[in-house]
Amino acid sequence: MPISTFPSLGGIVYLPLLALSMLAFSLIFERLVFWLRVIKRQNLTIREVLKLYQKDSSAAFRKLEQNSDLPIARIFLAALSLRQPTPEKFRLALETAAQAELPVLRRFSTVFETIISIAPLLGLLGTILGLVESFSGLMIGDIGGSDTLTVTTGLSDALITTVAGLCVAIFTLLFANTFRGLYRRQLAAIQEYGGQLELLYLNYYQSEG
Repeated sequence: MPISTFPSLGGIVYLPLLALSMLAFSLIFERLVFWLRVIKRQNLTIREVLKLYQKDSSAAFRKLEQNSDLPIARIFLAALSLRQPTPEKFRLALETAAQAELPVLRRFSTVFETIISIAPLLGLLGTILGLVESFSGLMIGDIGGSDTLTVTTGLSDALITTVAGLCVAIFTLLFANTFRGLYRRQLAAIQEYGGQLELLYLNYYQSEG
C-alpha cells in the first residue's frame, strides 16, 4: 500500500501520531548525544581527576572545570568549591549536587512514558473510527454484495493506524529502556567515584589537621 495513502486512511489520528513520532525521534536524538558524550569521556576524566587530586588539588579542580559539561564533574566541583569544609559538609555537598543532577540524567523520561502509553491508544482510536466508517456503508441484506468488498478493504485500511501507533510505541520503548539502564549505571558511578573522592578528602583533612 502506498505511503501517500496513509493520511487519508489514518484520518484525524494520523497527525497526532506523526507529531508523536517526530517528538520521540528528536528527544531520542538529544538523549543519544548526551549519553554518548558521558560514556566516551566521563570514566577517563574522573579517574584522571582522582589521581591529580592526590598530588595537586588545584590541577584537579581545573580539570573538572574543563569538563563541566559532565554531570559527575559538576558534582565534584560543588564539593571542591567549598573552603576547607569538614568531611560531613563535604559529603553533604556531594549528595546535594548529585540530587540536583538527577533531573538532567532522567530528562524526558516522563515524555517517553507518555508517548509509549498514548501512541497505541491513538492507533486503536483510528482503527475504531475506520471500522465505524466502513460498517456505516454496509446495508442489511447486502452480505456478499459489492458493499461487502468495500467493507473488507476498509477493515484492512483501518488497521493501519494501530500498526503505526504500535511502531511508535515500540521504537520509543526500546530507547527509553536503554536510557533507563544508562541512568542506573550513572547512579552507580556517582556513588563509586563520589565515595573515592570522600576518602581522598578525608585523608587530606586529617593530614591538615
